[in-house]
Amino acid sequence: MAYNEKLADKVREALADQKKIEEKVMFRGVCFMVNGKMCICVSEDELMCRVGPDAYEEALDQPGCRPMVHGTRTMKGFVFVGDEGFRTKKKFDYWVNLALAFNKEAKAAKKKK
Repeated sequence: MAYNEKLADKVREALADQKKIEEKVMFRGVCFMVNGKMCICVSEDELMCRVGPDAYEEALDQPGCRPMVHGTRTMKGFVFVGDEGFRTKKKFDYWVNLALAFNKEAKAAKKKK
């Protein structure tokens, strides 16, 4: 599973002050779990951000952003962001902060037995 290691390192650095971070291999890349909840992933050369349903439409208006589609189902609240959308530090920070903001209210997935 090839993913952009430099981008993953950039996400690690951005999340360094978070208390509970876990990395999981998923979505053709690495996913950063914050407080036991999926927050932001690096999939190939893109970010996958969990922005939540309230910020979803506004997020889609941002450059380089597209909906996350799993099979035939659009995953409302999740977006992919290409390089165009996070090329500058300001744009990168926007996505990290948006994902962290939703993470505070997101529910963790139920643990499998």
